[in-house]
Amino acid sequence: MGGESTTRTAPRSGGTSKGPVGSRTGQRLSGLAVALGLVLFLAGFAWAAVIYRPYTVPTSSMTPTIDAGDRVLAQSVDGGEVRRGDVVVFRDSTWVENAPVVKRVVAVGGDTVACCTKGKLTVNGKQIEEPYLPEGSLAEIKDFPTVTVPKGRLFLLGDERLGSLDSTAHLTDAARGTVSSGAVTARVDAVIWPMKGMLQRPTGFEALGALSEPGPLHTIGIMIVAGGALVLVGGAYGPVANTLGGRRRARTGSAGVR
Repeated sequence: MGGESTTRTAPRSGGTSKGPVGSRTGQRLSGLAVALGLVLFLAGFAWAAVIYRPYTVPTSSMTPTIDAGDRVLAQSVDGGEVRRGDVVVFRDSTWVENAPVVKRVVAVGGDTVACCTKGKLTVNGKQIEEPYLPEGSLAEIKDFPTVTVPKGRLFLLGDERLGSLDSTAHLTDAARGTVSSGAVTARVDAVIWPMKGMLQRPTGFEALGALSEPGPLHTIGIMIVAGGALVLVGGAYGPVANTLGGRRRARTGSAGVR
């Protein structure tokens, strides 16, 4: 009939949901990112737990490199791996009973060490540049006579030379203040609390021989950070895809209504 009008309703879109928003490729990649991230993250912590030990330094004898109360990470090493300039953890009952001590190795077996020549430590007759010492302390460093370090032993000093009970405090002992290299249990790589980071390399000793190679702490840190980032990015894919998909469906639905 001519008076009749016909009203047509546009079909609604979005009624064929097939599961979580996002392509299958995207979902697979996000799952792979989470899995890889977990592997890197957990492997980094496991690696660190195997070769590193935390220590709290109770005194200021290593200031400013390590202040009293600082938390450090030290790599487990054999005493034979120790080189001049290393900051090490060792145990010697003639120094401190049943407690680890943290000092800097300045001379190894066969070296002669003395202080001071023009305010500087000398090892095998060479003046050593020590930028890690407290500013302005060179003129106040106490002298000590030449010591020849026996084979298999180490001569150790604190970076705060005036207040450190180090080898200079044991010069009258039978070992002339030296410590057996076998007493060393670890080498300090970094101060982790507060976050001072990796210790600077003691380049003043380079002319006397090779320095220790840095430990893997930097690589471990990269693994942990990268792993955590992959877990976050992969885990965020689903919520982000759902949010974007919901917005697309809303725009499509509103465009289909006339």
